Amino acid sequence: MPARSIGTGTLSFGMVSIPIRMYSAGESASAVSFNLLHGKCKSRLKQQYVCPKDNEIVPREQMVKGYEFSKEQYVTFTEDELKAMAEETQKAIEITEFVPASKVDPVYFDGAYYLGPEKGGEKAYRLLNEAMKQTGRAALAKWAARGKQYLVMIRPVGNGLVMQQLLYRDEVRPISEVPIDDAEVKPAELKLAVQIVEQIASDEFRPENYEDEVRKRYHEAIQKKVEGQEITAAPEAPRAQIIDLMEALKASLAAKGATAAARSAEAAAASSAEKATGTEG
Repeated sequence: MPARSIGTGTLSFGMVSIPIRMYSAGESASAVSFNLLHGKCKSRLKQQYVCPKDNEIVPREQMVKGYEFSKEQYVTFTEDELKAMAEETQKAIEITEFVPASKVDPVYFDGAYYLGPEKGGEKAYRLLNEAMKQTGRAALAKWAARGKQYLVMIRPVGNGLVMQQLLYRDEVRPISEVPIDDAEVKPAELKLAVQIVEQIASDEFRPENYEDEVRKRYHEAIQKKVEGQEITAAPEAPRAQIIDLMEALKASLAAKGATAAARSAEAAAASSAEKATGTEG
């Protein structure tokens, strides 16, 4: 099923302007949410806003938006004033510079969108895609939407373009704010740690190997409740407490080795079964 466009615009670099369509790059599955009910009759509760000073419920038409400029001191704004302050939505995505994609730390990554060519923009779109692939660079650009100006990175993927929304510098905390005490790493410990890394290393990211197991468990439990079954917590498997780091590394290496061997055996058995089925056919 073809993706549905969520908007149109233009992507410009230099004097070149490319008409584009924007598409959502993903459909994030929301976490399982629960509603608050009245325990007596199981009716869903309604949220109300109460003024603590007057001790009365405030209807929405009597609400105003305010900014706290000092402790419990607010300046209020009308809807027209808020619109005047907001960045106007612009359909133009203006490229400001090209940088090596590897130089943009993924810690800045936020949401992502696909960009596709609008009718008449196919050649310029393909030209930009090929130029970025040949130079090994991605584009940094400015994009205004939803009352805010965004910093975005546009990079080539195959024959298409991905627009990666970025956080601004002041929106990312430096790692220096995290307290990290110094510690000595022994050569033997490092050698075992490297072996563990290499034992479970892959040359590429395969997203199909992962799923949200917690959400799956929630849905299974909810279905049981719908069918009238009770939910009981599974007993937690006891874990051996390993204090010595070398002992923990060796145990990890042994466990990973056993898992890898089991997977290899399963793959070999599956391959043999497929061959046997093919021979019988």
